[in-house]
Amino acid sequence: MPADSFARIDEAVQTAGPGAAFDQLIDKFRSEGNFAQQFEAMLMKRRHELGLSLNALAPGSIPAETRTAYDQTVVAAAREVGGLFLGRGEIGRAWPYFRAIGEPAPVRDALDALPVAKADDQAIEVALSEQVHPRKGFEMLLGYHGICRAITLFAQYPDPATRGESLALLVRTLHTDLVANLKRALEKVEGTVPESNSIPDLVREWMFGPYDYYVDVSHLGSIVRYAAESDDPAVLRQALQLTEYGRRLSPELQYKGDPPFEDLYPDHAHFLRARLGEDVDACIAHFEAKLAAYDFEQIGTYPAQIAVAMLVTLGRFKPAVETYERYCMEADPMYLNCPSLEQLCLMAKDYDRLERLAKKNDDPLRYLAAKLSA
Repeated sequence: MPADSFARIDEAVQTAGPGAAFDQLIDKFRSEGNFAQQFEAMLMKRRHELGLSLNALAPGSIPAETRTAYDQTVVAAAREVGGLFLGRGEIGRAWPYFRAIGEPAPVRDALDALPVAKADDQAIEVALSEQVHPRKGFEMLLGYHGICRAITLFAQYPDPATRGESLALLVRTLHTDLVANLKRALEKVEGTVPESNSIPDLVREWMFGPYDYYVDVSHLGSIVRYAAESDDPAVLRQALQLTEYGRRLSPELQYKGDPPFEDLYPDHAHFLRARLGEDVDACIAHFEAKLAAYDFEQIGTYPAQIAVAMLVTLGRFKPAVETYERYCMEADPMYLNCPSLEQLCLMAKDYDRLERLAKKNDDPLRYLAAKLSA
């Protein structure tokens, strides 16, 4: 800081008092864009006014009679300085101020208004890791770092409430990329580009040589797996189209899935159609046949648990109960990937079975509950 700046501080203290000197510094820091220093100056001014130490204070060290007045200044200063950082587009630097006072809304609004093309790692960190705006954070991550990074993060997606929206974005992005790549291939080989954006309308037999693919096959497999959890018909239909493409890839390019989805694309196609209300009975029969062929002593009950969860998703509670009793009775209830037998019986309104289960477990309270429910 130039020497004359210190001279002006001396003059302000002598002629107008310490408050004027603080105001001079606050205005200086604000005009220079040095907002962090401005914040410190605003708090130091208030500490001086309250007769506190000019050094930063731990909250517990502030006398009770001055705590409210000081806290009000902290909140006002944090709002002002955080807002100044937001005005400059520095979301990462604004967030600590709003987080400190428990006011995430201005940062969320700023994230909402931020074009994906202008996102950076700090904005993504605040939106996703700090969970200020997870869906927008995922969208920015996808645009800034690409689909590979987005798929990796989706496995630990932090916000159940917006997981479905981000899954829709993931499926839509891959579907759009594949459609664009297929159309480029058609224009190059056939000289024409169909108007349709339906993948089955765009694929041709010549596209599926031993090593030919038009979208990363690991991305394709991962997104098809995730898409099965969606309840959005648009997402399910796009994912079904992805399976129609995937099943035609050469065997060398098709990843194997885990039971009961070993045949990744055909097996998921059955389930996706059923989720859309199409061929539900055929889907159930398909997976029942798979379960009947497994050696559960070798592979454990996980595939059966997944099948039970699928039946619940399809609203087929009675078959879910029967499948659980047939294959999952030895499963550890602490590590289930589907509802428990008791929960399934309640879903199916199978109170007789609940009574028998309560007797078997020597649980008179559950027995009475089942009796009264029936």
